[in-house]
Amino acid sequence: MKPNEFRNSEVGQVIRTKAGYWAFVPAPLPPTIDWSLHLVSALSEADRHLSALTTLAGNFPFPRLLTQPFIRREAVLSSRIEGTRASLADLYNYESAQLSFIEPNDDVREVHNYVRALDYGLDRLTALPVSLRLIREIHSKLMEGVRGGNLTPGKFRTTQNWIGPAGSTLETATYVPPPIDEMERALSDLEKFIHADTDIPALARAGMIHYQFEAIHPFLDGNGRIGRLIIMLLLHEWNILSQPLLNLSAYFEQYRQEYYAHVLAVSQRGKWDEWLRFFLHGISAQAQDSVHRMTRLQGIRTKYESLVQADRNSARMAAVIDYVFSRPILTVRQVEKDLDIPFMAATRYIEKLVSAGVLREVTGYARNRVFRASEIFRALDDAG
Repeated sequence: MKPNEFRNSEVGQVIRTKAGYWAFVPAPLPPTIDWSLHLVSALSEADRHLSALTTLAGNFPFPRLLTQPFIRREAVLSSRIEGTRASLADLYNYESAQLSFIEPNDDVREVHNYVRALDYGLDRLTALPVSLRLIREIHSKLMEGVRGGNLTPGKFRTTQNWIGPAGSTLETATYVPPPIDEMERALSDLEKFIHADTDIPALARAGMIHYQFEAIHPFLDGNGRIGRLIIMLLLHEWNILSQPLLNLSAYFEQYRQEYYAHVLAVSQRGKWDEWLRFFLHGISAQAQDSVHRMTRLQGIRTKYESLVQADRNSARMAAVIDYVFSRPILTVRQVEKDLDIPFMAATRYIEKLVSAGVLREVTGYARNRVFRASEIFRALDDAG
């Protein structure tokens, strides 16, 4: 790491460790922010678009079912930033119970673990706030049984790590986070800031916390994904977004190099304004994207209402159709299990939806069949 590239002592300091290499120690939050007109405008836009998403979610017929596809899309995109190649279809196929005899690749396992970690974190928030303990717990879920799973899942590192191109060393790395003692102090300060009363707007605060976590880099692997998970947990805990319907990782993935560059520029030159504007623009863009997708889905659901009304058991048909929105790639066994209906009844309703063109069978098998709701899936998975 080149210490002369880190030129703003207010953001943190570069120290030479006992082992002789340089490392960066971020200053405790909050930073001194010049609330420029551009930054205030970005904050206002993010608040406005997030409020529109919250309003739509509150009026949506089945928002809790809809959270599952959005969680899975976030898992795919956040993991893709780290180099995985699994798609949303790959994830749903893996989760289909009768495909369990197929050995999944590491990429799909990693994405599935992200879903488990976010689900776990959201459930855990009922008893435990966002904290170092919760962060360790979700890291354990994220890293279980996948690449990096041997790198102390659920525990903060006890050795030095670094960030840089393949083949980098501590001396040639782009960035070296704090050594262990300084890391522990920085984590303690970060937890205090998360729990502190402050007048800093919540969305800007979330952007500060995300930067700080990445600068501390407290795990040997999984820091990027955990840092993005923390954003979702904070928005939920702070009652900013009751359901995890914001795919912020889509923005970070689309502008991956800018994302990394902005985070590094805070450490090197104190570019808080630029990072926070980038972060807030991402919230605005993805809140609008979620509104667009949910509006498309609502239109599709309205179109399918005629199938509900025409069925002898309209309540059950409605439940099956709504379930298809949460699982646009599914099996009869999943419908049977998750809706607690007999297998033959689940089969009949799947066949009705196939006849209506809502579902199509995608394996060509006589057994272990998988069905896909293409119209719903496109609304979730299209680029925009």
